[in-house]
Amino acid sequence: MNTRMHDPATLAQPAVAAPGGHAPLVYGLLVSAALAAAAVRLGRIGWLAAHGMSVLTMAIVLGIAAGNTLYPLVAARAGAGVNYTKQTLLRAGVVLYGLRLTLHDIGRVGVAGVAIDALVLVSTFGLGWFLGTRLFRLDRVTSILIGAGSAICGAAAVLATEPVVRGKAEQVTVAVSTVVVFGTLAIFLYPTLYHLNTQWALLPAGTTAFGVYEGSTIHEVAQVFAAGRSVGADTADIAVITKLVRVMMLAPFLVTLSAWLARDAARRDGNARHDGVRKLTLPWFAFGFVGVVAFNSLALLPAPVIAAATAVDTFLLAMAMAALGLTTHFSAIRKAGIRPLLLGAILFGWLVGGGALINDLVARWVS
Repeated sequence: MNTRMHDPATLAQPAVAAPGGHAPLVYGLLVSAALAAAAVRLGRIGWLAAHGMSVLTMAIVLGIAAGNTLYPLVAARAGAGVNYTKQTLLRAGVVLYGLRLTLHDIGRVGVAGVAIDALVLVSTFGLGWFLGTRLFRLDRVTSILIGAGSAICGAAAVLATEPVVRGKAEQVTVAVSTVVVFGTLAIFLYPTLYHLNTQWALLPAGTTAFGVYEGSTIHEVAQVFAAGRSVGADTADIAVITKLVRVMMLAPFLVTLSAWLARDAARRDGNARHDGVRKLTLPWFAFGFVGVVAFNSLALLPAPVIAAATAVDTFLLAMAMAALGLTTHFSAIRKAGIRPLLLGAILFGWLVGGGALINDLVARWVS
């Protein structure tokens, strides 16, 4: 949810205005907005929505398609606005995302649900980082982004993590692609797993327990809902609540990751004073996200206002995803090769198998 894709500049650095006044900025915003509007329209198509193809997924697909065909013709004029979209508007989208959550959501899944979410997050991200850098020899940024997307909330987590690790557009797109592929696969796999579980009883029986399993292990909210509805309405409700609690863990995750990266950089240098980039970079938008969740928990805003603000947030995030796609080139994705996809596949296998084990062990411990 917010980025500085091509230029690994610091978070504190403001967006640089292009020469020629505000026209280039506005032009780039309009290009991103047009693609976002198209993605919103596509996201309302019944078949796509039923199969978990969210607005964000459609936005990046459209962005990549335009970025590798027509966009280079206008890139000089639109570049400033596209970069602004990937940076400032993305952070705004992360903050407003908190309107989808309340602190009451935590209570609905209970201590067991929170513990399951936390264990799945930590184990998946740790596995992604370790295997990505050690087994597949991927760069650390790509490994972190794939790990975060798999562990928390798919493309949204990848975008939110990028400003902390200062990734490039190609790295972010590769990470988003992996979580989209396997998150979509989960929509078709999990209903089958539910029916198998009724025979094998690998998980506690019942739609509620399976809803917690889905919400704690499937990548994106839209995919969780699609998979849950294939089992039943009650399962979908519990799955989405469990997933939203997992999304809520995004803020402490970003702060912890930022602190760890700053400490690791200082250790490698031996003296962090030589480079300001080595200092702790606090993702302030993450605190804004938590603040909005807390405010939303007070239920001060009427439902129509929440619905309108959520729609605006979706549009902002779609603009950011479209802008990301515009600055991504197929050659860079091809250069990344098969290794990111293999890492995503292993993490998906862990979410399915390891997640089931975590769900079962915590359920037994709580009972």
